[in-house]
Amino acid sequence: MMITTGDDAANYTIQRAKQLAAEFAVPYIERAGHSIPKLAAKYKETEFIVLVEQEVRIMRPGEPIMQFHPSMAYVRAKRLLKGEADPMITHSLIEPGDQVIDCTAGLGSDSLVFSMYAGEKGKVVSLESSLPLAALLTEGLRSHVTALAPVNEAMRRIEVIPQDHLTYLREQPDKSVDVIYFDPMFREAVQQSAAIAPLRGFSNNNALSEEAVQQAIRVARKSVLLKEKWDSPEYERLGFKRIQRKTSKIEYGVIYP
Repeated sequence: MMITTGDDAANYTIQRAKQLAAEFAVPYIERAGHSIPKLAAKYKETEFIVLVEQEVRIMRPGEPIMQFHPSMAYVRAKRLLKGEADPMITHSLIEPGDQVIDCTAGLGSDSLVFSMYAGEKGKVVSLESSLPLAALLTEGLRSHVTALAPVNEAMRRIEVIPQDHLTYLREQPDKSVDVIYFDPMFREAVQQSAAIAPLRGFSNNNALSEEAVQQAIRVARKSVLLKEKWDSPEYERLGFKRIQRKTSKIEYGVIYP
C-alpha cells in the first residue's frame, strides 16, 4: 500500500497524505502528474490510498474506486437527531456516555451511528484488520464534511485501530466496555450495491469465531450485538438470541451478559 494525492493537490492535502503515511508506516509518493496505473507499474504496487480535498479513496488499477462516504449512516444519524428510534441502538441498550467497540468497522457506518448516540462523553473504538480499509476510514472520518455539524463531530470522535478484533478483545479487562458489536461480512451478499460491493475485496471474509464471542461476553457490560441476514445460521451457532424484523432482510442477534 502507498499513499498519494490527486493531481494538482493543495499543500494542505499533501500534508494530510504525508501524515496518514506516517501513521500507517507506509510510503508517501508524489503524484507528479502520473496516473495510478503508471504509479502501480513504476513501484510494483497494487493498492493506493489517494487523498483529494476533503475526500479519500482506495484505488486498485482496473478495479472500481472505493471512496469514503457515510452513506446510509448519514440518513440514520439524521433520524437520531429527530428523536427517531434505530434498531441497532435500541437492542444494544446503549446510553449517552457509553463506550462501544465496533469489531468489524468496514466503512464505519455503524460506528458513526453509535458515536452519534454515545455523544461527546462516550467513546467508540472501530477495529479494522484490513490496512487499506483502516487507512481509508481513519482519513475519511477526520476529513469528510457533511451538512450537519453533529454528524461531523461524531465522525471525529471515533478512534480507528488497525487490528483484528480477537487480538484486541483478548487484551481488554473484564467488563470494561458497555457494548460490543459485530457486523461480519455476510457469506452471501444481500444485494449488489455500487458502494458496498468493492468492500468485499478488502474485508476479512472469515466467519466470526466462538472465541471472539466469548471474549466479547467477558469484556461487555451491557450487550454483545451481532448483525446478520434474517436466515443466517450464525445466531444459533454462536449463541445469540435472534431479534426478528418483519420488514427487513437484516436482523440483529443479542447476548446480554
